[in-house]
Amino acid sequence: MKKDIRALILEDNTSDADLLVRHLTKSGLTFVSKIVDSKKVFEESLDTFLPDIILSDYSLPSFDAVSAFKMIKNNNLNIPFIIISGTIGEENAVMLIKEGVTDYVSKSNFSSLIQKIIRALKEAEELIQKEELVEKLKIQTAALLKANKELELQNAEKEKRAVELLNVNKELLAFNFISSHDLQEPLRKIQTFISIIMEKEMETMTEAGKNNLKRIHVSATRMRQLIEDLLNFSRVSIVEHPYEMSDLSTIIEDVKSELSDTLYQKNAVFNVKQLIPVCIRPFQFRQLLFNLISNSLKFAIPNSELHITIESTILKYKEFSLLNLPNSPQVCDYWNFTFKDNGIGFEPQYNQIVFIIFQRLHHIEEYSGTGIGLAIVKKIVDNHNGIITANGNLNEGVTFNIYIPINKQNLQHLN
Repeated sequence: MKKDIRALILEDNTSDADLLVRHLTKSGLTFVSKIVDSKKVFEESLDTFLPDIILSDYSLPSFDAVSAFKMIKNNNLNIPFIIISGTIGEENAVMLIKEGVTDYVSKSNFSSLIQKIIRALKEAEELIQKEELVEKLKIQTAALLKANKELELQNAEKEKRAVELLNVNKELLAFNFISSHDLQEPLRKIQTFISIIMEKEMETMTEAGKNNLKRIHVSATRMRQLIEDLLNFSRVSIVEHPYEMSDLSTIIEDVKSELSDTLYQKNAVFNVKQLIPVCIRPFQFRQLLFNLISNSLKFAIPNSELHITIESTILKYKEFSLLNLPNSPQVCDYWNFTFKDNGIGFEPQYNQIVFIIFQRLHHIEEYSGTGIGLAIVKKIVDNHNGIITANGNLNEGVTFNIYIPINKQNLQHLN
C-alpha cells in the first residue's frame, strides 16, 4: 500500500469533513486529503488530484454519492468508493454495494472506517496487479501458441518441448479465469455483508445466528486462502527463473527462520545430513522446501517431538534404474533429495494421489488447508524434469524422494 494516501472527500458540511479528517489523522494513517462539495470540482479533482480513495457523503444540495459513483464507473476508474452518511439507511447501503460501491460507514460510528479503507486500498492494488498479470499472460499465451506451431515441424526433442509449452499455456489460461473479476467480486461482497451484519446486528443476534455468521467468516477466509494458493500454483507453472548452482543449506535455514514460531510450538528438530549442491531454480526450490516443512508441521503428532530429516546423494544411473520409476527416460545420473518426518503420515494406498491438486486426505475441520501445497511441490519437480515419490505409513510419518537429472552444469561442479 502507498505511504501517502490521496483521499478525496465529497462533503458539504464543514464540521463533518473536519471530524472525518481528524479521525483519519488520529488513526495514524498517512494521507493527503482534498474536500470538495460540487460536481464540477469533484470531476476536476479526478484529473488533477488523482485520488487513491473517495469518501463521500450520501446526499449534497446539488450532487450526491450515486451520481459521483456513476461518474467513476462510466470512466472505468479503479478507485475505491466508500459512502459515509448518517441518513442513507442500511437497505440503501446494501443496494449500492450490489451496484459496486466499495463499502458504507455510518457517521455516528467511525470505528470500522480505517479497517475498511485499508482493505479497500489493498483490494484495489491487488486488482491492478492482477490486470497487469492477465495482460502479461495474454502476451505469453500468444507467444506460446506461435511457438507450438513452429515446434510441430521440429524433431522429437522439440516436439516434447511443444507439449510442455502447451501445458503451460493451458495453466496460464486457467489462472486467467481463476483470478478474474468473477472470482474476486463475490468474495469481496460476502466480506462486506459480513462486516455490515457484525456492525449492526451482532448484539441482537441469537447464538445460532452468531455461530452461522462465524462459519460464513471462516468460509470466506478459506476462499481467500484458496485464491492465494492458486496464485502460487500458477507462479510455479511459469518457468522464467534461471537455473543456478545452489547450496540447499542456505535455503533450508531461510525457510526455518520464516517458520520459526511454528517450529518452536511443534518442538521440531532437524537432522540435516550431507547436502550435495545442485543446479536448480532457487526461487522455486525455496517454495518446495517451505511447502514440505509446512506440511510436516501441519500433520505433526500432537504433544510429540517432530523430527525432520533432510539429506541428498548422487545415484548412478544403474542404481537409479533399479528403482523402476515411471516417466524416467533420461539415461544419466540423478541427484536424490530425501525429506522425511515422523508425523501422522497416511496409508500407503494414498502415495500417488497426495500430489493431485485439491486432493485432501483429512477433513478440513481436522486439518486446515486447500490441498494445493503438495501439488505445487510436484509442479516444481516437474519444472526440473524430475520425479517425486511419497512413501507414507499411518502414524509413522512420510518420506518424500525427489530425483533430478544431473545436467552439464551439475557434472562440471561435481568434478
